[in-house]
Amino acid sequence: MNKNVKTVIDLIGNTPIIEVTNMETGPCRLFLKLESLNPGGSIKDRPAKYMIDAAERLGKISKGSLIVEATAGNTGIGLALISLIRGYKCIIVVPDKMAEEKIIHLKALGAEVVITRSDVEKGHPEYYADLAEKITKERGAFYINQFSNEANVNAHFEWTGPEIINQLGGQIDAFCAGVGTGGTLTGVGKALKKINNNCDLILADPTGSILEPLFRTGKKPKTVGSWIVEGIGEDYVPPLLEFNLISHAYSISDKEAINTCNELLKKEGILAGSSSGTLIAAAIRYCKEQQSAKNVVTLVCDTGNKYLKIFDNNWLISKGFVS
Repeated sequence: MNKNVKTVIDLIGNTPIIEVTNMETGPCRLFLKLESLNPGGSIKDRPAKYMIDAAERLGKISKGSLIVEATAGNTGIGLALISLIRGYKCIIVVPDKMAEEKIIHLKALGAEVVITRSDVEKGHPEYYADLAEKITKERGAFYINQFSNEANVNAHFEWTGPEIINQLGGQIDAFCAGVGTGGTLTGVGKALKKINNNCDLILADPTGSILEPLFRTGKKPKTVGSWIVEGIGEDYVPPLLEFNLISHAYSISDKEAINTCNELLKKEGILAGSSSGTLIAAAIRYCKEQQSAKNVVTLVCDTGNKYLKIFDNNWLISKGFVS
């Protein structure tokens, strides 16, 4: 056992990278960083740790403090996990489309879970981030606010990005990520650009989100769609996202994302969450468009254990994803 591991928090990071070998990737090599192997089951353990560490350094929280966050689930799980170990209380505000498994996980970790509407946009009092701010004021809590918290970006600029660079010996031509807060794409992207300014940064966006249309047309769509995939896609441009870093963007339907998850499991043996399907589908599209060999990296953002229904044939048929 590693003597430096004192608590489960010490197991965050240092996730492996593997190469896709049984799926078609054109002339490129596609590498997956298995963030699903973090103790909370997702990449969001990293910014959760960084944001709590920063709040502790600034004296914003101490043992017994109440923290509040708005999340599609995974950041909440990371925060709840760390709060459990360090002695904080937490309230997690989530949209009602979130997987039941995440809610069960949050409650099991001791978090108070507030479920709100997913069919309203930012600015509405029941929008999850707006509601989290209201609860923070009412309860005298500390609002983590991953959507504007620079520690979110720093987690990936100082930690995730350098890990990828070290694991692949700096030989990275493109990186693909989705955007929820923008922390991953911005932080990892800036780290990779430091060593290779020509590195392509690829946005994988669920169909219905405004980000890919905004990239493609320069205009925000008048209407926002809906999508099943959790944790990525937005109805506005998050303040942490440095949009000008993006060189390519792909709109990926729920059907393509979830079918990609199923293909990944059947061909590579990796049980990945729905957003991972969006990222991998976009990365594969990029790979197939290239005229020469490139090293492309994307993420298995979280484990498919939280979304087992997407691997159930009856559910897939009911959604029209398979016939």
